[in-house]
Amino acid sequence: MPLCHAKNSQTSNLLTFLPTTKKELEMRGWDEVDVILFSGDAYVDHPSFGAAVIGRTLEAAGYRVAIVPQPDWHGDYRDFRKLGRPRLFFGISPGCMDSMVNKYTAARRLRSEDAYSPDGRHDQRPEYPTIVYSKILRQLYPDVPIVLGGIEASLRRLTHYDYWQDCLRPCILCDAPADIISYGMGEKTIVELARRIAAGQRIQDITDLPQTVFLCQANAVPGGISQDDIVLHSHEECLRNKRAQAENFRHIEEQSNMMHANRLLQEVAHRCVVVNPPYPPMTTEEVDASFDLPYTRLPHPKYKGKTIPAYEMIKFSVNIHRGCFGGCAFCTISAHQGKFVVCRSKASILREVKQVMQLPGFKGYLSDLGGPSANMYGMHGRNLKACEACRRPSCVHPHICPNLDTSHQKLLDIYRAVDALPGIKKSFIGSGVRYDLLLHRGKDEAANRSAQEYTRELITRHVSGRLKVAPEHTSDGVLQLMRKPSFQLFRDFKRLFDRICREQGLRQQIIPYFISSHPGCKEQDMAELAVLTRQMDFHLEQVQDFTPTPMTVATEMYYTGLDPYTLKPVYCARSPREKQAQRQFFFWYKPEERRGIMQSLRRIGRPDLINRLMG
Repeated sequence: MPLCHAKNSQTSNLLTFLPTTKKELEMRGWDEVDVILFSGDAYVDHPSFGAAVIGRTLEAAGYRVAIVPQPDWHGDYRDFRKLGRPRLFFGISPGCMDSMVNKYTAARRLRSEDAYSPDGRHDQRPEYPTIVYSKILRQLYPDVPIVLGGIEASLRRLTHYDYWQDCLRPCILCDAPADIISYGMGEKTIVELARRIAAGQRIQDITDLPQTVFLCQANAVPGGISQDDIVLHSHEECLRNKRAQAENFRHIEEQSNMMHANRLLQEVAHRCVVVNPPYPPMTTEEVDASFDLPYTRLPHPKYKGKTIPAYEMIKFSVNIHRGCFGGCAFCTISAHQGKFVVCRSKASILREVKQVMQLPGFKGYLSDLGGPSANMYGMHGRNLKACEACRRPSCVHPHICPNLDTSHQKLLDIYRAVDALPGIKKSFIGSGVRYDLLLHRGKDEAANRSAQEYTRELITRHVSGRLKVAPEHTSDGVLQLMRKPSFQLFRDFKRLFDRICREQGLRQQIIPYFISSHPGCKEQDMAELAVLTRQMDFHLEQVQDFTPTPMTVATEMYYTGLDPYTLKPVYCARSPREKQAQRQFFFWYKPEERRGIMQSLRRIGRPDLINRLMG
């Protein structure tokens, strides 16, 4: 290939991405940009990567946007200087995962790999990049607005427990010298914010924008404190009194999951954190518009020859909905995406599948056609007026809401439309399946039939040998605190799974996920989990120790020792010794664990389980 042609091809390829360097700006003829986004992740131009979504959304609204992925925060800060000053604001997106969960294990040990960095390098982002990046930008550009977004800032918008510092921290705006937080899924917020700043409004005066958080003087709350506002216990009161923190969290979780929420106010050090209510759930048309933006679906060419593990996992997958109404106690999905499921249209999904089919290396197999939960697509309340008044954090716990339409028919239609495309050999479901929805039998017989039909089609056509499900525990007491269904339902589903596989001559297996040291779980519960799963012939692989993360009810139980909804005490394993004593029971089949397990069983007064587990 002639050298000039190769250069032209390379230039053309770079122009399909959002610019990341001064040279890429010059290639476009830009002398300035409107918004510069700093990302803790590598730049992958894909709808599963937050910085790409926000960048493409702003671009579609007519703004010039650049991304600086994984800037070097050491030395002379040249990565923070290289693109200069934006016309409107800096945006900080610390990453698709919480930076501390991404960096450390539940035992607070450094992870060997950062899945969102080239070649998995774990030295490409600092701890708490939101705070680090904000401080650098404020030092370099003191008068330029700074907007925070993403998981890290969203889930730290009010007083929260930080597991890695083992203390309560205030709203992250108290540590990160930024102006405003755009929490949750931020497409609508960021465009309106850009529009207002472009129109000349000072960011300090933007106090009524939905789904934002800002600080003000405690005696100068915009609009005053109305009877509709929820005034939380102050940060200082939460430091003194764990019960106050538990009481706060119930309000925070309820308001995060309501269709029409109230404003939240919390005093901290003579200032006030103001959390404006979120936007109503997005419509199908709005979600389609986000997914239909001109993503290349590829890592930026700067990573040529390098592997980004998180991208490799999802490059041949398609996300078909947002939101999750499961409300699991340890999960942050509903806190960030909301509990109301918003679905893409069939046409939008098929367009993306056709794009995936054109990617290098695609051999006809979709790795996942799913979402936060695989089988919630198309599900919503039959009476939406009832949903508008609902405060329940979960639509399926402690029982499946009778107002919930649990039909799987729309999801079946999606699967069949995708599988009918020429070039698709198989579409697998890699997301976790809610088997309580599959086994549910309500008054709607058509919905019941669709669940049965879906279950058979899922098992016979969409399992790549292993189906992920998440019973999480075997103790009904622990499961109640987790907001998960009884373990008996998992037994029922496994029997059904095994029967269908036998009938179809399929050699497939269920891969169950379990958690140790969750609030409410004791050593005896883990011992019984080991016995029950052994009886079912499982050698557990997909297991984890509970990691407290901001803005989950389980984390509040862990810190306060109280259930925020009943204010009753909850036992929590906190010390490394207590946590290891629980975790060892996952691995009863390993010779090196046998002695410790037998000693533990005698110590907790359950020697009767030794033969059942070891015999």
